Amino acid sequence: MRIIPAIDIINGKCVRLTRGDYSTKKIYADDPLEMAKQFEDNGIKYLHLVDLDGAKANTIINYNVLEKIANQTNLKIDFGGGLKTTADATIAFNSGAYQITGGSIAVKYPSVFLEWLEQFGSDKIILGADCIDNKIATNGWLEHSDLDVIEFINAYQQKGLQSVICTAIENDGMLAGTADDLYRKILAETNIDLIASGGVNNLENLLELKSMGCEGAIVGKAFYEGRISLKQLSTLC
Repeated sequence: MRIIPAIDIINGKCVRLTRGDYSTKKIYADDPLEMAKQFEDNGIKYLHLVDLDGAKANTIINYNVLEKIANQTNLKIDFGGGLKTTADATIAFNSGAYQITGGSIAVKYPSVFLEWLEQFGSDKIILGADCIDNKIATNGWLEHSDLDVIEFINAYQQKGLQSVICTAIENDGMLAGTADDLYRKILAETNIDLIASGGVNNLENLLELKSMGCEGAIVGKAFYEGRISLKQLSTLC
């Protein structure tokens, strides 16, 4: 299982939110590049970089942060947040993204998301299936829909999608454990490469995600709040 630390960006700084609520913003580092270098120095190979400013503005904003990290580390970066057009996606790849994640775009403009799969390749595109009560949420989790998360994933898998990041919003930033029942159901009812996100709180939690068959796990607040050390993360890489 891939261990994928998260860096969320607001105003160029490394932050975390609770349940996607921007009013809960907590700054953990002024320089995302230095944080990324810490991950790389401890043997971590992947990074989930989220442009929270972009998610709110509906267009890519913090591509300069992406470019800086991509140029000064060897991390394979998945970039998401605010990617709403093929032009946005192209900027992200030109700025050094290894993969990009599309969530809201896949809900509201599926033809554009399918264009990404065709133009950039299914190995470069991750579906962002962020949900609350098993229903998809969009626009930085500020809007909710009636789309069932498993039906949403299956529809795109049939179009060639390979990977999905599923965040259970109820768990995100709560340090109370991951949505294991949801993840087991997704793994049972799809053939997707599942990256679990939201609620990781300790090493045992990550080992459980690995044992159930998740392809990757995103770690954010648990690291920043000292629940999991870089040394512990490195043992899983």
